[in-house]
Amino acid sequence: MTVKLKVLEFANKVSRKKMGAKNGIKPTDPEYRILEPVVSDEMAEAALCLEFRKPQTAAQVAERCGKPLERTSQLLWELAMAGVCFVNRIDGVDQYWYDTWVPGIMEMMTNNKENVRKYPQIAESFEAYGRVRGAATAGNFPVGIGLMRVIPIESAIDGNSRRASYEEVSTYLNENDIFSVSDCSCRTAREAMGEGCGHLKEDMCIQMGHAAEYYIRTGRGREITRAEAFEIIRRAEENGLMHQIPNTDGPGKTHAICNCCGCSCLSLRTAEMFINTDMVRSNYVSHIDPQKCMACGECVETCPTNALQLGQKLCALNAPARPPRETPRDNDWGPENWNPDYRYNRKDVVDTGTSPCKSSCPAHIGVQGYIKLASQGRYRDALELIKKENPFPAVCGRICPRHCESDCTRGDIDDPIAIDEIKKFIAEQDLNAQHRFIPRVKNTYPQKIAVVGAGPAGLSCAYYLAVEGYSVTVFEKETLPGGMLTLGIPAFRLEKNLVNAEIEILKELGVTFRTGVEVGKDATLEALRAQGYAAFYLAIGAQASRKLNIVGEDSSGVFGGVDFLRQVNLGSAPELHGRVIVIGGGNVAIDVARSAARLGAASVDMYCLESRPEMPALQEEIEEAEAEGITIHNGWGPKRILSANGCVSGVEFKRCLSVFDEYQRFHPTYDETDLTSVEASFVLVAIGQGIQWGRLLEGSAAVLNPNGTLQADPLTYQTAQPDIFAGGDAHTGPRFAIDAIAAGKQAAISIHRFVHPGQSLTIGRSPRAYQSLDKKDLDLQGYDRMPRQKPAHIGRDRGFYDPRVTFTEEQVRQETARCLSCGATVVDEALCVGCGMCVTRCKFDAVSLVREYDGVGAALPDMKPIVIRHMLKRKVKIAQKKVTRKVKAILKN
Repeated sequence: MTVKLKVLEFANKVSRKKMGAKNGIKPTDPEYRILEPVVSDEMAEAALCLEFRKPQTAAQVAERCGKPLERTSQLLWELAMAGVCFVNRIDGVDQYWYDTWVPGIMEMMTNNKENVRKYPQIAESFEAYGRVRGAATAGNFPVGIGLMRVIPIESAIDGNSRRASYEEVSTYLNENDIFSVSDCSCRTAREAMGEGCGHLKEDMCIQMGHAAEYYIRTGRGREITRAEAFEIIRRAEENGLMHQIPNTDGPGKTHAICNCCGCSCLSLRTAEMFINTDMVRSNYVSHIDPQKCMACGECVETCPTNALQLGQKLCALNAPARPPRETPRDNDWGPENWNPDYRYNRKDVVDTGTSPCKSSCPAHIGVQGYIKLASQGRYRDALELIKKENPFPAVCGRICPRHCESDCTRGDIDDPIAIDEIKKFIAEQDLNAQHRFIPRVKNTYPQKIAVVGAGPAGLSCAYYLAVEGYSVTVFEKETLPGGMLTLGIPAFRLEKNLVNAEIEILKELGVTFRTGVEVGKDATLEALRAQGYAAFYLAIGAQASRKLNIVGEDSSGVFGGVDFLRQVNLGSAPELHGRVIVIGGGNVAIDVARSAARLGAASVDMYCLESRPEMPALQEEIEEAEAEGITIHNGWGPKRILSANGCVSGVEFKRCLSVFDEYQRFHPTYDETDLTSVEASFVLVAIGQGIQWGRLLEGSAAVLNPNGTLQADPLTYQTAQPDIFAGGDAHTGPRFAIDAIAAGKQAAISIHRFVHPGQSLTIGRSPRAYQSLDKKDLDLQGYDRMPRQKPAHIGRDRGFYDPRVTFTEEQVRQETARCLSCGATVVDEALCVGCGMCVTRCKFDAVSLVREYDGVGAALPDMKPIVIRHMLKRKVKIAQKKVTRKVKAILKN
C-alpha cells in the first residue's frame, strides 16, 4: 500500500520525532496506522500547520499552509470529525489545535463509531500504541506524573485528613460548567477487535470544558448536566468501574473522567501487563486489617488489577514467607518481567490456599463473611452477601450437601460449624415480604433471554440476568416452576412455600414464567429466535427415571423413582399398601422410600448395589430413613421383577460379590446368599435419572454426549450452537442443587457477554480456581472445645412437612462464635493502583486506603525534567542493587 507521506510527517510531528530518523515513526507503527484510513495527505497538510495545544483560526491555518480559507476550513472540520484535532468556538470563531496521542487523538478517533466500524484498523492501532510504547515507560515515571491517573472513589477516602482536592472526583465536576458523556474508547476498541470483557461501555466517559464542547459538536458525546455526571459516576461504581483522569493538564486540572475496568482499559494495562503501577496509580494503597477481614472475597473479585487475593488468617506451623514482588523501580525491566496474559490468568487465591468453607462450596459463597455478619445481628447484610452467589439460601439451607461443613477447619477441633443452620436462620427473613431482600437492577438492556427449565440452574441464571437488567422469560413444561425443587424433593425435606417465596423474588425482578410450555413441542427455538430472543439457557434437568431393563419392569405397581416423587408433589401419588421395595442407594432413593412410608406402605425396604460406606446418599439422609423404620439392604442387585397376572409380586435379587466383600469387613457375620426373592406389593426404582430432550435441539448444532448430557464449555457453558448455553443436570448429569445454582450464575455472565457484539466470553474472567489452606499445617491446640448447636425437631409422625426447626437467635449467636475465621485477604501493593473499589465493597470495615505518596501532577511541558531526574535516580538504584547482589553472592560463596 502506498505510504501517505504527509500523514506520516504529521504522525512524526505529534510524536515529536524527526521523519526518517532511526527512532522516527514508520508506516508500520500505530501512530501512522491509526491516521492512514481516514486522513488524506491534503488533510495532513492542514494538520501540519496546527500547533500543540495552541488554538488557531481557520484563517491563520490557511495563511500558513497556503490554501484557500474555504478549503482550509473544510479540511480542519474533517480533521476534527475524524478525531485528529480539537475544535472550540473561542471569541466567536472556531479554533483548532492538536493534542497528545494518548490521552487525546487516539481516544477521539476511536470515539468516531462510524469510522471504527468501517476501519477496524483505528481500534487496533489504539490498542497497539500502549502495548508497543508502554514498555519504555516502565519505572521511568514517578507517582503522579503519568499520562493518566487513578482518582480514588471518593467514599473510599472520606475522613482521610490528608486527602487533597485534586484526589476527589467531585472537585472536577463542581469546577466545570459544561459536560458531555461518550462511550468508553478503550472498551470500544476492544469490542471492535472481538476482545470485549462485558463491562459497560455505553455512556461511561465524561468530558468537561473544552473537551465536552468538542465532543458535543462532533457528535461523539451528548451533553449532560452536572447532576447526570454525578449519576454516571454512581452507576459506574455500582458496576465495578473505577475512575481515571487525563493527567497532563496541570496539577488539579483535567478535561475528562474515565470509568475504567482492569480487563479492557489501555491505561491500566500499564500496571497489569508491565507491572508499571506508578505510571497510573493514585497516592493511595489498599491496606487490609486481617483481624476484621472475613475473606468474603468481594474485594478480590472487584479489584481491577488483581492486587487482592484470598489467603489465610490462621497461623501456620510452616508458613512460607511471601516474597516481595520485583518492580521496575529498581530493576532492569524486560519482557521476562511482564504479564502479557493478565487478561486470562487472574487468580483469586494465593498458592497456600484460603478458607476451606468458601473453597469447597461449588458456588464459592463467602461463608466466613455471612457467619460474621450473622454474629453481629446484621442479617440483611448477610443475606445480601449470600445472594451474591446463591439466590436461594432458604432452599439450600435445607437440601445442601454441605461441602463447607465437611471441610470446615473447626471439625478438626470438635465439630464443624452448623453453617447450613445459620444460613437457614438468615434466610428466614427473606420469606417475609416485608423484609425481603430484592437486589437493585443495575442496568436496562433491550435484549430478551429465554431460559428453558425452571429448576435451580434455570432460576439462578434468570435471577442474575434480571439483576443485570435483561428481560428474561423462563419456559417450563410442568405446571409449576421449580423443577426438582418443587416436584422432585418431598415436602418433609423442602416445604414448597420456601421454594415459592424465593421464586416470587424473581417475579419481582421482572422475570416472566411461562409454565405448561414445552420448548421443542409447543414452541421451537427457531420460533423464539424469530420473536427476538437473543440467547437461550437450556437447563431442563434430569427429569426422567432410569430403567433397570430387566424382566418384569413393565408390571403394574412398578414406578420410576423420579416419576413417583413428581406424583407425590402434585398430589396424585398412588395409594400404597403392603410391602414396598425401593431399588437404589442415592438421595432420590431415600426420598422415595421415606415418601412411600408416608403413603400407606406397611413396610419399606431399600435394596442397593453399594456397601453402606459406598452409598451415594448423604449419611444424614440414611440415618433419617432408618429412624423412620426403613430397612436398608446393601450389596444386592435386582435380577428380575416377579409378577402375577401382570401385577408386581416381588423382586429376585442377586448378591453383588465384590460389594459384599467390602461390606463383610463391617458386618462379618452377615449371611451370604447368592439369590433371594422378596415379596412386594410395589416396586419403586430409583437408580438414576435420565434427560428427555424431545425435539428441543432439532435444527441446532448442539451436541449430546453418549450419556445424553449436552456438551458445553466448562467455563462459559456455551454449546456448539453459539446462542445456546447449557447448565445444571442437563449438562453435568445429576448433581446437587448448589452445583446447578453455581452453573446458572456463570452462564448468566456468559450470556450477558454473548448478546453484546465483540465481547469475549473468557477475557478478564476469573476461573474461580479456589483451594483450601493446608489444615495439617495449622496449630489448633489452643482453641477451647465448644459444642455444636443442634436444631430442634417437632416430632416424627411421618407427615409431609419438615420437622426440623430453625435455630433461635441465641443458637445463632453461640454457633457463629465457634467460627475460627480461617481466611483473610492479602494485598500485593506493587499491583494496587489505589482506586478504592475494595473499600466500597467491604462490609466489615477491614479495608482502607492509606495515603503513601504525595504526587501532585504536572502539566505536560513540565513533565520532561521531572521524568529525566527520576530516570537518573532509577539508574543509580539499579546499579546499587546489582552491586549489593554481587557482594552477597561473594560472601555466600
